[in-house]
Amino acid sequence: MSTDPYAEAQLREDDGTALWLGPRQAEHRLVLLHGWGADADDLLDLGAELIGADPASPNLSVVALRAPLPHPGGFGRQWNDLQQPEWPQLPQARRDLRQRLLALGNTVPLERTSLLGFSQGAAMAIDVATGCGADASAPLALAGLIACSGYPHPDWRPQAPRTKILLTHGEQDPVVPFAASQALERSLAEAGGSVHRIAFPGGHSIDPDLIATMREFLRSGWQRG
Repeated sequence: MSTDPYAEAQLREDDGTALWLGPRQAEHRLVLLHGWGADADDLLDLGAELIGADPASPNLSVVALRAPLPHPGGFGRQWNDLQQPEWPQLPQARRDLRQRLLALGNTVPLERTSLLGFSQGAAMAIDVATGCGADASAPLALAGLIACSGYPHPDWRPQAPRTKILLTHGEQDPVVPFAASQALERSLAEAGGSVHRIAFPGGHSIDPDLIATMREFLRSGWQRG
C-alpha cells in the first residue's frame, strides 16, 4: 500500500473525466487543464506542490480535468483536434469546458476557485475564463488564473476579465512561440484585465523556479475570495 498521502488521496470520477486531491467540497479549489497529448495526471504533482498542504485538509482541493477527446497519436488526450483545419471542434470544446467549470462551482464557488492550464490547456483556460470567441459567454469570476506556455485562439476576443491573470512562458519555446504570450498579455490588457507575464530562459515547460511565485499568486487570490 502506498505511503504517499497524495497518491492515496487521488480519486477518479465514475466516468473517468478527472483526478482529485483532497475533498470534493473544500474552502478553495485549484483546477488543472493539461496540454495536447497529455492526460489528467500530467499536472497533478504540480497541483499538490502548489497547494502546499495535506490533501486531507478540508480547506484545499485539486481537480485535474481530463480532456474529452483521444489524441490522434494514440496516446493522451486533447481538448480539440489541432490537426484539423480551422479547428472545427473548438466551439464545442469551449461550451463543454465552461459547463464543467460551472458544475464544479456547485461545490466550491468559482470565486474561490483558481484555474491553471498548460499549453493547449492554457489556451482553453484563458479563452473560456474571459468570455470565449464568436459564441462568447460572460467571463468567469475566478479567484485567479495561471496560463503556462499558452496562446490565443484565432477568433478569441476577450471581454474584461473578472480575475487576475498570471502568464508564464519560456523564451526558447519550440512548440508555442514566445510571442504568443506577448499577444495574450496585450489583448488582456486592452480588455481591461489585470495581467502579469513572466518570461524564463527555457522551452515548452513550467519553470520549477516559478513554483513559489505561482503559489503566492494562488494564495493571494484565495485570500481575496
